[in-house]
Amino acid sequence: MHKIDFDLIEMTMDVMKYTIDRISHTKQKIGKPQKAEVLKSLVGETVTEKGIGGEKAFQLWKEHLAKANVPVDHPRNLAFVPAAPTRAAIMFDLVTSVSSIHGAYWMEGAGGIFCENEAMSWIVSLTGLPKGAFGVFTSGGTAANLSAIVTAREHWREDDTYKREKGLIITSEGAHSSIKAMAKVADVDILLVESEERLTGENLRETIDNLTFHQRKRLFAVVATGGTTNAGIIDDLAGIASVCDEERIWFHVDAAYGGGALVADSVKHLLKGIERADSITIDPHKWMFSPYDCGAVIYRRPEFAKKAHSQQGSYLEIFKDEGAHGFNPTDYQIQLTRRVRGLPLWFSLATHGTNRYKEAVERGVELAQIAGKMIEENPCVELVREPSLSCVLFRRIGWSPEDYTNWTYDNHNKGFALVTPTKWKSGDSYETVSRFCFINPDTTEEDIKMILDTMV
Repeated sequence: MHKIDFDLIEMTMDVMKYTIDRISHTKQKIGKPQKAEVLKSLVGETVTEKGIGGEKAFQLWKEHLAKANVPVDHPRNLAFVPAAPTRAAIMFDLVTSVSSIHGAYWMEGAGGIFCENEAMSWIVSLTGLPKGAFGVFTSGGTAANLSAIVTAREHWREDDTYKREKGLIITSEGAHSSIKAMAKVADVDILLVESEERLTGENLRETIDNLTFHQRKRLFAVVATGGTTNAGIIDDLAGIASVCDEERIWFHVDAAYGGGALVADSVKHLLKGIERADSITIDPHKWMFSPYDCGAVIYRRPEFAKKAHSQQGSYLEIFKDEGAHGFNPTDYQIQLTRRVRGLPLWFSLATHGTNRYKEAVERGVELAQIAGKMIEENPCVELVREPSLSCVLFRRIGWSPEDYTNWTYDNHNKGFALVTPTKWKSGDSYETVSRFCFINPDTTEEDIKMILDTMV
């Protein structure tokens, strides 16, 4: 398996041809999922004692398996938070893999980690955090949020008063699902503030004032959202920061999606207050055009993260040696083994420059405003709320939840578009609506019009 032979060279050429075609092709099909049993009937047994050979395996991928995926960078994939990695980033993802770099310690991955840190320095500069703040790339927002909360909890427990206490965090109902999941993993309780719109400093103040004595004792962190996944809503970061300062509570901002807006002059002011955070999550694989997987967690005081996450082991001692000194990403987040996932982002930034990034993010904001105007002019649909960042919530007048579901599958099965329904709280109940999320600057006004036309 590890020897170089003619078959390997030939397969390498096939893979490169496929890659070149994928990168240069602008009209790729959106793809649609198939049931596992259908895929099994198409490809048969692929993992066998003697193998089926690279040529056959690759052919099965191209003919059947690749077509059962929905590319996140398709211009009419407007569901969830899609992605649009630059072609430079995609190409360098190949280089990242072929380089076989273990990105945990400087001793093994100095060159790759250096590049990651160059990209990270740019991201940190966007936040306005003071000198000394820094971060590390993670697998995504969930890992970043978990790393931040573990850091906050361990810092809180440095006070012996809290060593035996189960921690408590406060966030809003509109927070990302990963916050609730992360709380379970970190074994901390979570209190949700009822707020479908934005969480304000006043909401937080009232919530804290109504805590029991023991709850207040256990409260160690507040998680605000810098752009909800559902609607692009940004919490009152400045107001929340002030309350956290008064109460001496760790202030974390989950800006996994919305953090990309810091690049855009037209909307970055909406994130005012983020510079006062103790930690921040931003996902470059969302609105900073990096391939999956690439999240980031940033700390005002990285030394707290290092104290919480640095791993000990006799076989790891060499990495603490004077001769191995350098930045060790594993010390600042939950993973030991890691690829240098920030490397494609660095290459893309180095290739294109940050001004091109600004233009691309601004285009996402612009597309949301364009879509909003199209919806206002269409008698069959109406806005649920004004577009925020690159998210647009809208309803088809007269539709039931089943209509939205059927419409989604109809467009998806045709290989035309992926736009999914979501829920929006209206009074005391939840309404099914539709949603656009614009990331890809290649999405056109015509794409938006064609999608809306399918609702008529």
